[in-house]
Amino acid sequence: MLRAHAGFLSQRSSCSGHGRVCVSPVLAAQRRNNSSSPKIDVNFDQSTGVAVMSLQSPPVNSLSLEFLTELCIGVEKLEMDKSCRGLILTSGQPKVFSAGLDITEMYGRGPERCGEFWRAVQEMWLKLYGSNMTTIAAINGSSPAGGCLMSLTCDYRIMADNPRYSIGLNETQLGIVAPFWFKDTMTSTVGHRNTEVALQLGLLYNPSEALKIGLVDQLVPEDQVLTTAKQNMTKWLAIPDHARAITKSMMRKPTIDKLASNREADIKHFVDFITKDSIQKSLGMYMEMLKKRTR
Repeated sequence: MLRAHAGFLSQRSSCSGHGRVCVSPVLAAQRRNNSSSPKIDVNFDQSTGVAVMSLQSPPVNSLSLEFLTELCIGVEKLEMDKSCRGLILTSGQPKVFSAGLDITEMYGRGPERCGEFWRAVQEMWLKLYGSNMTTIAAINGSSPAGGCLMSLTCDYRIMADNPRYSIGLNETQLGIVAPFWFKDTMTSTVGHRNTEVALQLGLLYNPSEALKIGLVDQLVPEDQVLTTAKQNMTKWLAIPDHARAITKSMMRKPTIDKLASNREADIKHFVDFITKDSIQKSLGMYMEMLKKRTR
Protein backbone atom coordinates (compact mmCIF):
# COMPACT_ATOMS: atom_id res chain seq x y z
CA MET A 1 0.00 0.00 0.00
CA LEU A 2 1.29 3.46 -0.83
CA ARG A 3 2.12 5.75 2.04
CA ALA A 4 2.84 9.46 2.11
CA HIS A 5 6.56 8.87 2.46
CA ALA A 6 6.65 7.45 -1.04
CA GLY A 7 8.82 9.23 -3.59
CA PHE A 8 7.78 11.08 -6.73
CA LEU A 9 5.12 8.59 -7.70
CA SER A 10 3.67 8.89 -11.14
CA GLN A 11 0.23 10.40 -11.43
CA ARG A 12 0.02 8.71 -14.84
CA SER A 13 1.21 5.31 -13.70
CA SER A 14 -1.41 2.69 -13.05
CA CYS A 15 0.89 0.36 -11.08
CA SER A 16 1.06 0.39 -7.29
CA GLY A 17 4.32 2.30 -7.11
CA HIS A 18 4.90 4.79 -9.30
CA GLY A 19 26.18 10.81 -3.99
CA ARG A 20 30.92 13.10 -1.35
CA VAL A 21 33.53 11.48 -3.57
CA CYS A 22 35.89 10.78 -0.70
CA VAL A 23 35.47 7.79 1.58
CA SER A 24 35.30 9.28 5.04
CA PRO A 25 31.89 11.08 4.99
CA VAL A 26 30.06 7.93 3.96
CA LEU A 27 31.77 5.77 6.53
CA ALA A 28 31.06 8.39 9.14
CA ALA A 29 27.42 8.37 8.12
CA GLN A 30 27.36 4.61 8.72
CA ARG A 31 27.33 5.29 12.45
CA ARG A 32 24.00 7.08 12.03
CA ASN A 33 22.45 4.19 10.13
CA ASN A 34 20.96 2.18 12.95
CA SER A 35 18.11 0.48 11.15
CA SER A 36 17.59 -3.11 12.26
CA SER A 37 16.12 -3.93 8.88
CA PRO A 38 18.61 -3.58 5.98
CA LYS A 39 17.29 -1.60 3.03
CA ILE A 40 19.91 -3.00 0.64
CA ASP A 41 20.65 -6.68 0.05
CA VAL A 42 23.96 -7.48 -1.67
CA ASN A 43 24.69 -10.90 -3.14
CA PHE A 44 28.28 -11.08 -4.42
CA ASP A 45 29.22 -14.10 -6.54
CA GLN A 46 33.00 -14.33 -6.29
CA SER A 47 33.13 -16.92 -9.06
CA THR A 48 31.80 -14.38 -11.58
CA GLY A 49 32.93 -11.15 -9.90
CA VAL A 50 29.37 -9.83 -10.13
CA ALA A 51 27.31 -8.41 -7.27
CA VAL A 52 23.55 -8.07 -7.34
CA MET A 53 22.30 -5.21 -5.18
CA SER A 54 18.61 -5.54 -4.44
CA LEU A 55 16.70 -2.51 -3.16
CA GLN A 56 14.36 -3.63 -0.41
CA SER A 57 12.86 -0.70 1.42
CA PRO A 58 9.07 -1.27 1.47
CA PRO A 59 6.81 -0.26 0.07
CA VAL A 60 8.39 1.50 -2.92
CA ASN A 61 12.15 1.90 -2.28
CA SER A 62 11.86 5.62 -1.58
CA LEU A 63 15.27 7.28 -1.40
CA SER A 64 15.47 8.41 2.22
CA LEU A 65 18.64 9.61 3.94
CA GLU A 66 18.96 6.25 5.64
CA PHE A 67 18.41 4.35 2.40
CA LEU A 68 20.91 6.49 0.45
CA THR A 69 23.53 6.14 3.20
CA GLU A 70 23.21 2.36 3.20
CA LEU A 71 23.35 2.22 -0.59
CA CYS A 72 26.49 4.39 -0.74
CA ILE A 73 28.19 2.26 1.91
CA GLY A 74 27.32 -0.87 -0.06
CA VAL A 75 28.65 0.52 -3.33
CA GLU A 76 31.80 1.78 -1.61
CA LYS A 77 32.55 -1.63 -0.11
CA LEU A 78 32.15 -3.32 -3.49
CA GLU A 79 34.30 -0.68 -5.18
CA MET A 80 37.09 -1.37 -2.68
CA ASP A 81 36.91 -5.11 -3.36
CA LYS A 82 39.03 -5.52 -6.50
CA SER A 83 37.50 -8.94 -7.16
CA CYS A 84 34.13 -7.26 -7.79
CA ARG A 85 33.99 -6.21 -11.44
CA GLY A 86 30.28 -5.81 -12.05
CA LEU A 87 27.22 -4.52 -10.20
CA ILE A 88 23.58 -5.17 -11.06
CA LEU A 89 20.98 -2.91 -9.44
CA THR A 90 17.47 -4.29 -9.10
CA SER A 91 14.44 -4.14 -6.82
CA GLY A 92 13.18 -6.60 -4.27
CA GLN A 93 9.81 -4.84 -4.16
CA PRO A 94 6.95 -5.76 -6.49
CA LYS A 95 6.07 -3.47 -9.39
CA VAL A 96 8.56 -0.72 -8.53
CA PHE A 97 12.30 -0.21 -9.04
CA SER A 98 12.36 2.98 -6.95
CA ALA A 99 9.70 5.64 -6.55
CA GLY A 100 12.37 8.33 -6.18
CA LEU A 101 13.29 10.79 -3.45
CA ASP A 102 11.49 10.44 -0.13
CA ILE A 103 9.19 13.43 0.14
CA THR A 104 9.27 13.39 3.93
CA GLU A 105 12.99 14.22 3.72
CA MET A 106 12.01 17.49 2.04
CA TYR A 107 8.68 18.39 3.62
CA GLY A 108 8.62 20.13 6.99
CA ARG A 109 12.36 19.74 7.50
CA GLY A 110 14.87 22.36 8.59
CA PRO A 111 17.65 23.63 6.31
CA GLU A 112 20.34 21.52 8.02
CA ARG A 113 18.47 18.25 7.51
CA CYS A 114 17.56 19.16 3.94
CA GLY A 115 21.21 19.88 3.23
CA GLU A 116 22.31 16.57 4.74
CA PHE A 117 19.75 14.75 2.64
CA TRP A 118 20.78 16.48 -0.59
CA ARG A 119 24.45 15.70 0.07
CA ALA A 120 23.45 12.02 0.29
CA VAL A 121 21.60 12.26 -3.04
CA GLN A 122 24.73 13.79 -4.60
CA GLU A 123 26.82 11.01 -3.05
CA MET A 124 24.64 8.30 -4.52
CA TRP A 125 24.98 9.79 -8.00
CA LEU A 126 28.73 10.39 -7.72
CA LYS A 127 29.42 6.87 -6.49
CA LEU A 128 27.30 5.13 -9.13
CA TYR A 129 27.97 7.40 -12.12
CA GLY A 130 31.71 7.41 -11.35
CA SER A 131 32.02 3.72 -10.50
CA ASN A 132 34.89 1.75 -12.03
CA MET A 133 32.66 -1.32 -12.04
CA THR A 134 30.39 -2.23 -14.92
CA THR A 135 26.92 -1.31 -13.74
CA ILE A 136 23.64 -2.60 -15.13
CA ALA A 137 20.17 -1.55 -14.02
CA ALA A 138 17.66 -4.41 -13.99
CA ILE A 139 14.52 -2.28 -13.89
CA ASN A 140 11.75 -4.61 -12.80
CA GLY A 141 9.13 -1.96 -12.07
CA SER A 142 8.30 1.72 -12.33
CA SER A 143 11.21 4.12 -11.92
CA PRO A 144 10.19 7.80 -11.78
CA ALA A 145 12.34 10.78 -10.74
CA GLY A 146 15.19 9.70 -8.43
CA GLY A 147 14.62 6.10 -9.44
CA CYS A 148 15.16 7.08 -13.05
CA LEU A 149 18.30 9.01 -12.07
CA MET A 150 19.68 5.93 -10.32
CA SER A 151 19.14 3.81 -13.41
CA LEU A 152 20.67 6.52 -15.63
CA THR A 153 23.94 6.24 -13.69
CA CYS A 154 24.35 2.68 -14.94
CA ASP A 155 26.22 1.60 -18.08
CA TYR A 156 23.26 -0.41 -19.41
CA ARG A 157 19.54 -0.51 -18.62
CA ILE A 158 17.19 -3.46 -19.02
CA MET A 159 13.53 -2.88 -18.26
CA ALA A 160 10.55 -5.16 -17.79
CA ASP A 161 8.28 -4.98 -20.83
CA ASN A 162 5.13 -4.14 -18.91
CA PRO A 163 3.08 -1.21 -20.27
CA ARG A 164 1.89 -0.40 -16.75
CA TYR A 165 5.43 0.55 -15.71
CA SER A 166 6.91 3.99 -16.31
CA ILE A 167 10.28 5.74 -16.13
CA GLY A 168 11.40 9.37 -16.39
CA LEU A 169 12.38 12.53 -14.56
CA ASN A 170 8.96 13.93 -13.68
CA GLU A 171 9.97 16.51 -11.06
CA THR A 172 8.21 19.46 -12.71
CA GLN A 173 4.85 17.76 -12.11
CA LEU A 174 5.42 18.58 -8.44
CA GLY A 175 6.72 22.08 -9.07
CA ILE A 176 10.29 20.94 -8.47
CA VAL A 177 13.22 21.56 -10.84
CA ALA A 178 15.68 18.78 -11.69
CA PRO A 179 19.21 20.08 -10.95
CA PHE A 180 21.88 20.48 -13.64
CA TRP A 181 23.45 17.09 -12.95
CA PHE A 182 20.14 15.29 -13.37
CA LYS A 183 19.75 17.18 -16.65
CA ASP A 184 23.31 16.45 -17.81
CA THR A 185 22.96 12.74 -17.05
CA MET A 186 19.77 12.48 -19.09
CA THR A 187 21.16 14.60 -21.92
CA SER A 188 24.16 12.27 -22.19
CA THR A 189 21.71 9.38 -22.54
CA VAL A 190 18.88 10.56 -24.77
CA GLY A 191 20.16 13.82 -26.30
CA HIS A 192 19.39 17.50 -25.79
CA ARG A 193 15.98 17.77 -27.45
CA ASN A 194 14.48 14.68 -25.84
CA THR A 195 15.74 15.89 -22.46
CA GLU A 196 14.44 19.43 -23.00
CA VAL A 197 10.92 18.22 -23.69
CA ALA A 198 10.97 15.48 -21.04
CA LEU A 199 12.17 17.71 -18.21
CA GLN A 200 9.87 20.64 -18.98
CA LEU A 201 6.78 18.45 -19.20
CA GLY A 202 7.86 16.02 -16.46
CA LEU A 203 7.28 13.14 -18.84
CA LEU A 204 7.04 9.53 -17.76
CA TYR A 205 7.56 6.96 -20.50
CA ASN A 206 6.20 3.45 -20.73
CA PRO A 207 8.83 0.82 -21.58
CA SER A 208 8.38 0.91 -25.35
CA GLU A 209 8.54 4.74 -25.39
CA ALA A 210 11.64 4.64 -23.16
CA LEU A 211 13.33 2.19 -25.52
CA LYS A 212 12.48 4.33 -28.55
CA ILE A 213 14.29 7.41 -27.18
CA GLY A 214 17.17 5.41 -25.66
CA LEU A 215 16.23 5.91 -22.02
CA VAL A 216 16.53 2.13 -21.64
CA ASP A 217 18.57 -0.22 -23.81
CA GLN A 218 16.54 -3.42 -23.81
CA LEU A 219 13.08 -4.73 -22.95
CA VAL A 220 12.44 -8.27 -21.78
CA PRO A 221 9.60 -10.13 -20.04
CA GLU A 222 9.39 -9.26 -16.38
CA ASP A 223 10.57 -12.66 -15.16
CA GLN A 224 13.69 -12.44 -17.35
CA VAL A 225 15.03 -9.02 -16.30
CA LEU A 226 17.66 -10.22 -13.81
CA THR A 227 18.70 -13.22 -15.90
CA THR A 228 19.16 -10.99 -18.94
CA ALA A 229 21.19 -8.53 -16.88
CA LYS A 230 23.54 -11.31 -15.81
CA GLN A 231 23.86 -12.50 -19.41
CA ASN A 232 24.67 -8.99 -20.62
CA MET A 233 27.20 -8.55 -17.84
CA THR A 234 29.38 -11.34 -19.30
CA LYS A 235 29.68 -9.31 -22.52
CA TRP A 236 30.80 -6.21 -20.63
CA LEU A 237 33.25 -8.17 -18.47
CA ALA A 238 34.84 -9.71 -21.57
CA ILE A 239 36.46 -6.30 -22.16
CA PRO A 240 39.71 -5.64 -20.20
CA ASP A 241 38.71 -3.70 -17.09
CA HIS A 242 41.31 -0.94 -17.43
CA ALA A 243 40.39 -0.11 -21.02
CA ARG A 244 36.66 -0.08 -20.31
CA ALA A 245 36.99 1.92 -17.06
CA ILE A 246 39.26 4.55 -18.63
CA THR A 247 36.86 4.95 -21.54
CA LYS A 248 33.93 5.28 -19.14
CA SER A 249 35.80 7.91 -17.13
CA MET A 250 36.67 9.81 -20.30
CA MET A 251 32.99 9.98 -21.20
CA ARG A 252 31.69 10.89 -17.75
CA LYS A 253 34.45 12.88 -16.01
CA PRO A 254 33.38 16.35 -17.24
CA THR A 255 29.87 15.83 -15.83
CA ILE A 256 31.22 14.41 -12.56
CA ASP A 257 33.75 17.22 -12.15
CA LYS A 258 31.02 19.80 -12.70
CA LEU A 259 29.13 18.62 -9.63
CA ALA A 260 32.22 17.72 -7.56
CA SER A 261 33.48 21.29 -7.86
CA ASN A 262 30.08 22.84 -7.09
CA ARG A 263 28.66 20.60 -4.37
CA GLU A 264 28.21 23.23 -1.67
CA ALA A 265 26.60 25.72 -4.07
CA ASP A 266 24.29 22.95 -5.34
CA ILE A 267 23.28 22.05 -1.79
CA LYS A 268 22.59 25.69 -0.92
CA HIS A 269 20.51 26.11 -4.06
CA PHE A 270 18.48 23.01 -3.21
CA VAL A 271 17.90 24.03 0.40
CA ASP A 272 16.91 27.58 -0.56
CA PHE A 273 14.49 26.23 -3.15
CA ILE A 274 12.93 23.34 -1.25
CA THR A 275 12.29 25.39 1.89
CA LYS A 276 10.31 28.07 0.03
CA ASP A 277 6.74 28.33 1.28
CA SER A 278 5.32 27.75 -2.20
CA ILE A 279 7.34 24.55 -2.68
CA GLN A 280 6.45 23.28 0.78
CA LYS A 281 2.80 23.91 0.00
CA SER A 282 3.09 21.97 -3.25
CA LEU A 283 4.74 19.02 -1.47
CA GLY A 284 2.11 19.10 1.23
CA MET A 285 -0.70 18.92 -1.32
CA TYR A 286 1.00 16.00 -3.03
CA MET A 287 1.34 14.12 0.26
CA GLU A 288 -2.33 14.67 0.98
CA MET A 289 -3.17 13.26 -2.45
CA LEU A 290 -1.13 10.14 -1.65
CA LYS A 291 -2.89 9.71 1.68
CA LYS A 292 -6.29 9.89 -0.02
CA ARG A 293 -5.23 7.16 -2.46
CA THR A 294 -4.67 4.75 0.43
CA ARG A 295 -8.05 5.27 2.04
